[in-house]
Amino acid sequence: MNFDYSGKSIALQDKLKKFIAEHIVPFQEEVESFHKDPVNIWKKWPGLVSLKEKAKAEGLWNLFLPKTYGELSPGLTNLEYAPLAEIMGRILWASEVFNCSPPDTGNMEVLAKYGTQEQKDTWLQPLMQGDMRSSFLMTEPDVASSDATNIETSIEADGDEYVIKGKKWWSSGAMDPNCKIAIVMGKTDFDAPRHLQHSMILVPMDTPGLQIVRPLSVFGYNDSPEGHAEIVLNEVRVPKKNLILGEGRGFEIAQGRLGPGRIHHCMRLIGMAQYSLELMSQRTTHRKPFGRTLDTYSSIRQEIAYARCEIEQARLLVLSAADKMDKVGNKEAKDLIAMIKIIAPNMALNVIDKAIQIMGGMGVSGDTPLAHFYAAARTLRLADGPDEVHLSQLGKNTIKIYTDNS
Repeated sequence: MNFDYSGKSIALQDKLKKFIAEHIVPFQEEVESFHKDPVNIWKKWPGLVSLKEKAKAEGLWNLFLPKTYGELSPGLTNLEYAPLAEIMGRILWASEVFNCSPPDTGNMEVLAKYGTQEQKDTWLQPLMQGDMRSSFLMTEPDVASSDATNIETSIEADGDEYVIKGKKWWSSGAMDPNCKIAIVMGKTDFDAPRHLQHSMILVPMDTPGLQIVRPLSVFGYNDSPEGHAEIVLNEVRVPKKNLILGEGRGFEIAQGRLGPGRIHHCMRLIGMAQYSLELMSQRTTHRKPFGRTLDTYSSIRQEIAYARCEIEQARLLVLSAADKMDKVGNKEAKDLIAMIKIIAPNMALNVIDKAIQIMGGMGVSGDTPLAHFYAAARTLRLADGPDEVHLSQLGKNTIKIYTDNS
């Protein structure tokens, strides 16, 4: 088990760090102030297009897409991409500069892996070029969506079209002014076996009957400009050619989509935790309560030491999952993928909380990214399946391993 990064990955890491230091960090305060201004809600920061063009010109574009997915990608493995996701995770809005933001990443992977040539030409190519953004509509407010088989949105055939009826929420990316397409999961056959009832279909955001009811906030953050929306689908009609892969293939597509996405999420969380560790370490040498700087207190040193251990443990576990996915595929790596989804968000929350405590009042203010990091990390204990779902499945698989031959 060798987690040494390839020369290609190391070169891109160096290039990415340099780009972020030169072109993103200097604008961090400006971007955050822009999005906090109510006048600019659901608007793009004006300098974003220029940054994207710079990133594309330097080959820092679609870094997440494996080599089988076209020329607009450096063709990295999951293990090669993982440290790049960590680097981008240190600044919440950085991923979009490199066309590596969810839900676009997962949607592009779906179209690249399962889409028809027409679907790729119409939607994948503009997404890969960064000309539009997308949304993913899966979770529903009226059912327990932690069990995705409960999803009740209907996708009914009617001649050459499908008619879609239902309600979705936490539809990430839907508020973005450049969001043009959504992938919707719903039921095409309510009577089929449990995991063959659902399908995924492409729905342009301007289709009649698709109504954004409201944006949803996370701990008070609206995550502008992409946001999260509650959406009603009221007899939305799209052509049958918009169905992805075929009827009843929704869960198959979801598994192909979520595996790499969990690597991306977890490495971004590690980036947040690592930056939090750096901030709190720096703070200890500047603050002097009771006549001594914080770094001289044994309890503070222990907190920082534990945080570093926790980050490295999580990092190695995610790299192990990425390595196994590259070697044997998502299905064989499912237990490791479950482990990282359990471990990484909880680790990040713990480390960020330590950082907030050491930073004191500054930690809960808008003067550091810690409060927003905390909100993002807490959300990821629910997104892509809550802890309890992953723990239950991992426990079941583990019991099976040790009792099959007993």
